[in-house]
Amino acid sequence: MRAPLVVAIILLLAGCSAASTGNPPTTRPSGTLKVDVLRSIPHDPEAFTQGFELVDGVLYEGTGLEGKSSIRTVDPDTGAVRKKVDLPADLFGEGITVAGDTIWQITWQNGIAIKRDRTTLAEKGRVDYDGEGWGLCHDPGADRLIMSDGSDHLTFRDVDTFRAEGGVDVRDEHGDPLLNINELECVPDQDGHVYVLANVWQTDEIVGIDPASGRVTTTIDLSGLLPEKDQAGADVLNGIAHIPGTEEFLVTGKLWPKMFRVRFVTSGS
Repeated sequence: MRAPLVVAIILLLAGCSAASTGNPPTTRPSGTLKVDVLRSIPHDPEAFTQGFELVDGVLYEGTGLEGKSSIRTVDPDTGAVRKKVDLPADLFGEGITVAGDTIWQITWQNGIAIKRDRTTLAEKGRVDYDGEGWGLCHDPGADRLIMSDGSDHLTFRDVDTFRAEGGVDVRDEHGDPLLNINELECVPDQDGHVYVLANVWQTDEIVGIDPASGRVTTTIDLSGLLPEKDQAGADVLNGIAHIPGTEEFLVTGKLWPKMFRVRFVTSGS
């Protein structure tokens, strides 16, 4: 009787180990989905959220507006701001992403990407780029940055120099250009590749994009996510942070008093 017991213990420990190290989602979302809210968490209602990313248990958030832009670390369980560094008053902050020990933070119409130390949030350097900056995420498999500029185009950039290295045009399910691509989240799949989740500005939708083809593979309806009683002063949906090792996400919006831990599910779920 001892052998089955030993096997059971080994299997149990193996399962615990897999859960603790974290596994990427096993499937890419596809089709038309809705949101299943698991938990509501406080969020700074003064934060004009532009970038949202969860790494090693720390939620990194970039905010916008001239004179109010910042980079900050947030407790993902309580919404408490742990550390905050303001941008110069003439810069309008946009998307952020973590790549190793570096955080990249882009700006809207200033044409400046700021390279920061992940631990201290201190600025380490700046790079100029052409056009507008909207969203940003890091593709760890290809070790590149993916950036949106409000158009239907995603630009691929070198993770160290921020130099543009190609890109892809995004097309919806009808083959039409998808405009107003905003905040981005690169999410690993079971094959070690990423799909891109993107807010579409001024809508209640998040879309899933295949960065290899630019094709939209899923549309997620988040309408009604923020309760009506919390909508006074709130702006649009913006902010997607994958929770590593799960198929769950933190989502929020500009000037929202709450963020939400969610799953994306089919309409029949």
